Order: sequence, then C-alpha cells, then structure tokens
Amino acid sequence: MELTVKLQVFEGPLDLLLHLLDKNKVNIYDIPIVEITNQYMEYIREMKRQDLNVMSEFLVMAATLIDIKSKMLLPAKETEEEEAEDPRAELVEQLLEYKMYKCISYELKDRQMDAEKVMFKEPTIPDEVAAYEEPVDLEELMADVTLKKLNDIFKSIMRKQEDKIDPVRSKFGKIEKEEVSLSDKMVYLEQYAMTHPHFSFRSLLEAQCGKMEIIVTFLAVLELMKMGKITIYQDKIFDDIRIESKVAA
Repeated sequence: MELTVKLQVFEGPLDLLLHLLDKNKVNIYDIPIVEITNQYMEYIREMKRQDLNVMSEFLVMAATLIDIKSKMLLPAKETEEEEAEDPRAELVEQLLEYKMYKCISYELKDRQMDAEKVMFKEPTIPDEVAAYEEPVDLEELMADVTLKKLNDIFKSIMRKQEDKIDPVRSKFGKIEKEEVSLSDKMVYLEQYAMTHPHFSFRSLLEAQCGKMEIIVTFLAVLELMKMGKITIYQDKIFDDIRIESKVAA
C-alpha cells in the first residue's frame, strides 16, 4: 500500500499516528499495530532530510512502534493472578491526550477567528450627558427628617470629632521659636561688663529667660573671651566660675 504525504502536513509523530488511525478507520483502543507500523515506516522512508530535529522525533516514534510490534508478535505470558499488560496502553494514552489538546487548539483557533470579526468602539459620551446631574427633590429627601434625627446626627458628628482629638497633645500650647541674636547678646554682655568688673557666670546664665538664650549667652561669653574683653577663672574644682571684665567703663 502506497502512502504519499508531506512532512509539513503533520505537527509531529502523534499527529501522523492519529491521521493513520482516522484514515484506516480503526478504534484507538484497539490499534492494529502491524499495519499502522508498516504505514508509518513507509512514511518515514519517503521523508526528505530537511530538519534533523523533526526527523529524530519521527524516528523515536518509529522505534517505539517497532518495539510494540515485536511485543505483539511474541506469545503473551499470562499468569493466574493478573492478565498480560497490553504493550499499546502507553501509546494509546499519549494519543488520547494529544487528541484532546488538538481539539482544544481547534476550538481556540475558531474563537480567535470569530474575535477578529468583532469591532469595538471606544465609549463616547456627549458633554451634555456627562454634565447632567439628576435633580434632587428636597421635599422628598427631607420628608422623614425630624429635629430629633438632626440632633442625633449632629451629636454623632461631634462625637467623632472629639474621638480624633489626642488627649495628651491637645493640651500642648503653641511652641514659638525664640529669636536670640548672638551679636545682640555680645553687645549686652559688653555693656554689662562695663558696669560689673566681676560677676558670676552661674548668675549670668540664671538671669536668662530660656534654653536658647542660655546657649547664645554661653557662646557670647566665648566670643568675648576670644576678643580679650573678659577673662574667666575658678578657684577650686566645682566652684562657681567668675568673670572678670577687661572693658573700660
């Protein structure tokens, strides 16, 4: 029996086997392995060596068919406990799975072709329709509203506002930035030193109003020391630091 086919008709060895089964109109669960193998080998002989990778797949299947054919020709060894396993079983399972996926691919291809015939239009809404607002009937909206309901709603809103207030942070006052100028503080200390030849460093700092002013005063003392307008001394460790003025009155 002659068989003239082309390689590009089939997507692989399983596809060729399904074609041969359909052509011979045989049951996939009862494959006449001898006849199908002969037809498959005839197809292999007529193939042209175009793609060795594709050719190798067909040759592997040919070897599988020959192996199954040889097992079918040998007498089956049956035991009392179990029947002999059909050597075609694995091949049948592969063919059924391939056939299922092939049918699914045809279904998807049909859906793709149907989808290509469908045209979609971007939604366009006229300006007057987009700007339309449904009128509100105030009388109907306020029909079941009473003073008690309004009062309950008001209390509920106020209660939510109170819940948002931090009980700790809400008691903090506004913190204002202290504006203390180093140059102004230096002028103040220089004038103070003119009338106070000797004074206490501790008393000077205690007379300041805030932390920032204390810091600036300390810096001013350092600057005046650098300029030689004042000197500092301490009799003993941990004693009060004394400041001596070098500024002429």
